[in-house]
Amino acid sequence: MMIRRHFLLCGAASVALGTRGHAQPMPGMTGPHNAPATQPPGPPQGGLVLPEGEPLRSLPRLRNTSGQPGAFSATLVAAPTQLQLAQGKVTEILAYNGVSPGPLIEVTEGDQVTITFKNEVPGQESTIHWHGLPVPADQDGNPMNSVASGSDRTYSFTLPADSAGSFWYHPHPHKYTAEQVYRGLAGAFIVKPKVDPLPSGLGDTALFISDLRLTPDGTIPPNTDDDWANGREGEHVLVNGQKRPVLTLAPGSSRRFRLFNACNARYLRLAFEGHRMTLVATDGGLIAEPMAGPEEILLTPGERAEVVVDFGPAAGRVVLNALSYDRGRMSGQNETLAIPVLTINLEGQPMAPIVLPARLRTISPLGAPTARKRIEFGEQMTNGPSGMAFKGLINGKPFELGRIDLVSRLDEVELWEVANPTDMDHPLHLHGTQFQVVEREQGGRTISVPGPTWKDTVNVVRGGIVRFLVRQDMPGLRLYHCHILEHEERGMMGTLNVR
Repeated sequence: MMIRRHFLLCGAASVALGTRGHAQPMPGMTGPHNAPATQPPGPPQGGLVLPEGEPLRSLPRLRNTSGQPGAFSATLVAAPTQLQLAQGKVTEILAYNGVSPGPLIEVTEGDQVTITFKNEVPGQESTIHWHGLPVPADQDGNPMNSVASGSDRTYSFTLPADSAGSFWYHPHPHKYTAEQVYRGLAGAFIVKPKVDPLPSGLGDTALFISDLRLTPDGTIPPNTDDDWANGREGEHVLVNGQKRPVLTLAPGSSRRFRLFNACNARYLRLAFEGHRMTLVATDGGLIAEPMAGPEEILLTPGERAEVVVDFGPAAGRVVLNALSYDRGRMSGQNETLAIPVLTINLEGQPMAPIVLPARLRTISPLGAPTARKRIEFGEQMTNGPSGMAFKGLINGKPFELGRIDLVSRLDEVELWEVANPTDMDHPLHLHGTQFQVVEREQGGRTISVPGPTWKDTVNVVRGGIVRFLVRQDMPGLRLYHCHILEHEERGMMGTLNVR
């Protein structure tokens, strides 16, 4: 069996052999840790068939109503809307401004951003969390600052220099986050640099990946006990709201893709069939130098990456697959099925590949820490009214709104150690800043991570430890939590006071 060069985003980008340190088969082969490259034939669970093979839609842009240079103003309304997703079936979803994914917000670093949020979700409070963006604590959309149903609030923040990157926005109300996201509330937020070091000829294609579960009558069902324990995965994987769309490019072309994992719990182990990638950006924007060679990239819920793919000179078809991944479960099948999510048709006049610059950005290491913190995930199964119920813990405690769990000093460099002795992988997301992963520990081995790069979400494999350096630059209350949204909601979250 051929050993693959396997690329994982685990903090900083790192190259390793396999997700668990074992050899990986080539795409399409089977083995103990690799499902077939496609789902088995037949209709998905629920029996509904969604349209496939339509041209990939660009995400609609949120209109800037400011009219002033360096300013972006707009309104986002979260409300129910009805769509025909499957033929003959009407599905009620939640949407921002009537679309899901929500409108693409595109701004430039240094801009003053003002967005009025109107919550028209019946009977539920909501917020908008600007995932990964460096915004003040009271503008971050934390559950401490929820917006009641029928109310509105205005978020206002200035994006600092060197903050360009691929971010996203989604609700973060206490007890309603998971439902509001799986019902459709999420959107991309792209911050452009003043001067982009990547050639404009690459293009810029956002692939916003989510998943969806539908019942036979076309409705979105609530979470089951299994969903609360393991995290919800819908049987339909969507790109920009479409199932297995098609992107047409010229043979030989080079393309920049922004990859977003907006799923509640699904891990996306992404591979362009027969093509290697060049990583150019992680959660917090461009990395220092392009990293060429990975055949696949793992994105946990909440993570983003930017890659450049050089396509072959011959006409043909390339499939972007979400390969199988064993993230562990409390019960049931561990590995998700491999799913084709996008088809790229290469046709027309061939083009010459585009050469990338050797340097993209300067990233200074945070330096030696002067404080340390340890975070440990925990899982419990408890007796509930309807049977066994999942409870998530951090440092032995479930989340409690209003309780301060950790305190950090403003501008102090800290070393965080995040341990996961549980049955499942858990992605940790830290609000308020980006961090630099320095090492991982797994199976008795400590692995240094190349970098530095900027991250706000990092996977911690079961039985593993991740260590990262972080510095909070703005005071206030921040959250840290598992970004499997059902786990966050069931207690796997804490509050950090930066002062």
